Amino acid sequence: MDSSLRIYVISDSIGETGELIAKATVKQFESKNYEILRFPYYNSIEKIEPVFEEMLDYDRKILIYTNVERKTREFIEKRTKELNIPTVDVMGPPLRAMESCLGYPPLREPGLIRRLDENYFRKVEAIEFAVKYDDGKDPRGIEDADILLLGISRTSKTPLSMYLANKLYKVCNIPLVPEVPVPLEVYKKDPKKVVGLIARPDKIYSIREERLKALGLESSTKYANIDRIEEEIRYSTRVMNEIKCPIIDVSYKAIEETAELIIDYISR
Repeated sequence: MDSSLRIYVISDSIGETGELIAKATVKQFESKNYEILRFPYYNSIEKIEPVFEEMLDYDRKILIYTNVERKTREFIEKRTKELNIPTVDVMGPPLRAMESCLGYPPLREPGLIRRLDENYFRKVEAIEFAVKYDDGKDPRGIEDADILLLGISRTSKTPLSMYLANKLYKVCNIPLVPEVPVPLEVYKKDPKKVVGLIARPDKIYSIREERLKALGLESSTKYANIDRIEEEIRYSTRVMNEIKCPIIDVSYKAIEETAELIIDYISR
């Protein structure tokens, strides 16, 4: 028989946890004569049984398993005892301890942590999307966006995009400026995925004035001129009406409140 150590890792998910435990443990013995074999998504007796048959051909073997479903766990426990195979049950002791503490049984659903990880990566992807297509940097993002936000400067487009990205929505926002043509992609977008943002002229004025002060610029510029702001609002409202998208006045709304209105609209 082969004298090397064979570490079998069986999991009803991808088996990363079991493999990491195997690697961390074997390193403590400074052994190079070993092999780790991972069997991901082995969540049935029919799939697991052949693994035990293979183990019979080897003298030195260990089984590490992370399965949570009761039937497969009972089968693994039974077979390892029959074949006298050293076994590490990764999930058993923590599940029993937590059940004793909380007073109710676990879900025993494979891959739950993986689903959480998938949400994490979706969130990262959405945030990267929002940064890439912020403030009309690249109109090509309009087509792939879950939500398209339109509005003049200082109508909370960027913070809303980031907030919605954290809710897993891919958001693109386009500034509306009278002198700059609206990208054709905006008119091709499904109006059900487009939301217009407006605010009271005095609110926009005060925000822009504070912005200029923060930058050390004169507040008498065209950017913070009330007549110019009113012109921009009229222009943006006209564009939004042409598109037939909903219009939200963000003057006195928190980002969270506006975001919930947008999500509600998009969901419907």
